[in-house]
This record gives sequence, C-alpha cells and structure tokens, in this order.
Amino acid sequence: MQNALLTKFVEKNRRTNLTPFRPGDTIKVHVKIKEGEKERIQVLKAPCWRIEHAWRTITVRKVSFGQGVERIFPLSATSSITST
Repeated sequence: MQNALLTKFVEKNRRTNLTPFRPGDTIKVHVKIKEGEKERIQVLKAPCWRIEHAWRTITVRKVSFGQGVERIFPLSATSSITST
C-alpha cells in the first residue's frame, strides 16, 4: 500500500494532455537536450516498443545509421509525445 502523501503527489504531477497510443504505434517524442551552454529539442520518431504502467515509462526503439537505438522515457519528463 502506498503512502497517501506520495499518491497525492503522483496524481498532482501526472500528465493528462498525452495523445492515447499503444505499443506498435509510431510516435514522436520531443526531448530537450542540453549540450554545454546550448539547449535544443530533438525529435525522435519511432515505434513505441513497450509501455510500463507501473513506472510510467515508455520504451522507443529504432535503427539509426545501422545501429539499434533504444531509449526509455518517463512520461512526465518528456516535452511532448504525439502519435502518428
């Protein structure tokens, strides 16, 4: 059983503006990248591989320049996620 204070905090910070998607859907994830003093937005367009409901994360996998790339994103930390 979770602590009531922790549950209240999680519910308050839960994102509600996400487009509904399922594993297998191609999604665009906009991620803010900070390199030294500069910041930029990187768009990752790839199929959603897995949704982990307990940890509120998604796994996105794609092949880039012949190498497989897999990234795990927390739903609350991404800039935006759109299903295409």
